[in-house]
Order: sequence, then structure tokens, then C-alpha cells
Amino acid sequence: MIEILTPAQVDKARRTGALVGTILQTLKDRSTVGTNLLELDQWTADMIRDAGAESCYVDYAPSFGRGPFGHYVCTAVNDAVLHGRPRDQVLRDGDLLTLDLAVRLDGIAADSAISFVVGESRPAGSVELIEVTQTALAAAIDAAGPGRRIGDISHAIGSVMSGAGYPINMQFGGHGIGSTMHQDPHVSNDGRAGRGYQLRPGLLLALEPWVMADTDELVTDEDGWTLRSATGCLTAHSEHTVAITEDGVEVLTLPA
Repeated sequence: MIEILTPAQVDKARRTGALVGTILQTLKDRSTVGTNLLELDQWTADMIRDAGAESCYVDYAPSFGRGPFGHYVCTAVNDAVLHGRPRDQVLRDGDLLTLDLAVRLDGIAADSAISFVVGESRPAGSVELIEVTQTALAAAIDAAGPGRRIGDISHAIGSVMSGAGYPINMQFGGHGIGSTMHQDPHVSNDGRAGRGYQLRPGLLLALEPWVMADTDELVTDEDGWTLRSATGCLTAHSEHTVAITEDGVEVLTLPA
């Protein structure tokens, strides 16, 4: 299903997006050496509840997972990149942490992810890996707008990542979003410009370049959810929910 939101629904999406961005920024500020991933999950649950919102993750049970996710935020550390299930793990200096959050408020969802390094150490390649996903996300946003096509966005992402020398996995990517978290159209992290669904005002997209340093292969943890690089290399992930408008594109998941 591809959902086109009304102007009133887009206004609701702005509020949801600001909430998601603010929660992620708060979690980043609290992610210090010694913080437990389960603490991050509990803080997320508390902030969602206090805002009168609901989690898109806690009851999420797609075909590729093992039962309901059961937590409120994805916490992926170092070689983990997607669907990182919070566990009893303490953050260490130099850990590359990705936080991925989707929330629904007033019936409209928003989805965003940030990657950053905890503490003072900067392991080799970690900053560059994060920056390439941020650059690819910025390129994806620049490529979006009314009349453009999904392939334009995918091509922009893939050009940045392949140009930086990183392999690209095509299994998971961006997606439509609206009254539910995951909708069509799928937005691959590489593609051909000028192809695919034509973007229309009222369409919401979650754009999410993610990358692994030296492989395009994923492996799944025993928890049935957490996806890691097959080689154990570092990973990073950046995501924003955007709205296609009459005259361009609007990023919704910036902190309030």
C-alpha cells in the first residue's frame, strides 16, 4: 500500500517526527561509557509514554523476525547494524552505537536512526563510516521532491556509498510510512535514476542509508532479530522521515 497523507495528517507527522528526533537526541546525550542498553530501552519507553504516543516496535512481528520485537528502540553496537535488540550490555569507550526509533502519535508514524561513537576513543574508520551514511542521506533528501522518482533517491544513495568504496546490501532499505510504520514504496540503497514510483505531495518516506565497512553480507543473531556484518566489521546507519511537499521535501525527524 502507498499512502498519500492529507495536509492535516502531514501536520500530525510533523509532531510525530519532532518527538522521534527529540527522543533520539536525548538518548544520544545519555549514551555514555557504562550505560546499559536496557537503560536506553527503558528511557525510550518512558518518553514515549509521557508524550502520549505509542511504540511501533514493541509488538512488531514481521516475517523476518522471531516473534514480537519486545523493546522500544533498536540498539546496534559496532558490527550490528539493523534491528539491534536491546540486551544486558554496557557501552564501552569507542563503541559505535546506532539507535533506530519509530513512534506513532495521533495515528501517524515517524522513523529515524542515528549512529555515533560513545566516549572519547575513535576506532579506525568509525567516523568515516558514519559520515558516509550522513552524506548519502543528505543526497537522498536532495534527490526527492514532487515529480521525482524512487530510483532518483536510490541512485543518489548508491552513488555516494559506492563512490566512497563501500559495498551495498540491497536486502533492506527505506520505505513509505504513514498510518503504519512500513509501507510501499521500497527505497533501495542503490538504483537507476528516472525509474520507479513517481513522488507525490503527501507521500512520507523513511530514507535510511546503512553500510558495512567491508562486506555486503548480513548474519542474524541468536535473538532472531539483530543483524550484523558477516565479517564482524563496523557498521553505521542514518535515517530521516521526510514529507514530499508541493514545492520540495521536508525533513520531519529533526529534534524539536
